[in-house]
Amino acid sequence: MTEHRSDEKRGFHRIVYHTSAFVYIGEAYTPCKVLDISFKGCLVELPEEWLAKAAAVDRVEILLEGGLAIHMQVSLSHEQDNLVGYRCDHIDLDSVTVLRRMIELNLGDSELLNRDIKALVHPGR
Repeated sequence: MTEHRSDEKRGFHRIVYHTSAFVYIGEAYTPCKVLDISFKGCLVELPEEWLAKAAAVDRVEILLEGGLAIHMQVSLSHEQDNLVGYRCDHIDLDSVTVLRRMIELNLGDSELLNRDIKALVHPGR
């Protein structure tokens, strides 16, 4: 119940989804692990050698089963130890479609999903 309330305050439902990903600074990249994801961003675990560069990361590519991927242009939201939160600044239509389906399957409630989509399209309402 606490998680649901924090999601209501946040405006977006985060889903716990542990998977591999890559973070990019221009053309340079390194593997990392995604811990959770939402329409508004993701939480990743960066390798130690990239922690000093966390604010410079501009893209995240999240790898999914079946060869699917979610691509986000991001900016730093917060960091604690080697956990880094990135805010999604832009996401392409194919990635939105994949993420929408993931969230729909995890929430099991289309009304909650529709609320997330409205919050994405009309921030602050």
